[in-house]
Amino acid sequence: MSPNQSTPRSRKSPEQVRTAVHQAVVDLLSDSQGADLTIPAIALRAGVNHTSIYRRWGSREALLADVVITRLEQHWPLPDTGTLRGDLTQWAAAGAASILKPEGRLLVRAVALSMPGSAQARGERAQHFQRRTHAIERIRDRAAARGENPPPLDQILDQLIAPLYLRAIFGIDPPASGYPELLVARLLGSTGSTGSTGGTLVS
Repeated sequence: MSPNQSTPRSRKSPEQVRTAVHQAVVDLLSDSQGADLTIPAIALRAGVNHTSIYRRWGSREALLADVVITRLEQHWPLPDTGTLRGDLTQWAAAGAASILKPEGRLLVRAVALSMPGSAQARGERAQHFQRRTHAIERIRDRAAARGENPPPLDQILDQLIAPLYLRAIFGIDPPASGYPELLVARLLGSTGSTGSTGGTLVS
């Protein structure tokens, strides 16, 4: 086969394409040789046509967001402990564990350093991250249904999620113990929520 000929690719199902492309992104980010994270490089590593990536994700930034959110959904699942405080503490603990893993840190850092320039790319990326905010809303909805007083979504993002992402971006490990509990205590304390059951009951 001449250098100009492409390697034959077997036909993959949409889910196989997604799995192969996601793994290619992780592999390239982990490459100690500093592999170029471009759509053609990802396509070559995944064994798919680069046009398939553009058709499905639209941009590299949207692809990175999809990879990150998918990995977070796998390794940072939505807890259901029966209390708001318990749910948020377990969720923060899973997040802290995730960013201690090399893969988790690389993915978050890659997304942060590849901010999309066009409005379309920003919109595509935002759609993927909405999956994560919807998960937080489910925690809030369950708490409200139990009669608890959950803090607003923006406060959860700013006081519970942002510190974890900031540490991942700058490579700062969370404290060895007690950090999730500290973040949750600060969050619930700022809204007047107290006690081990996760908040002030609504009368």
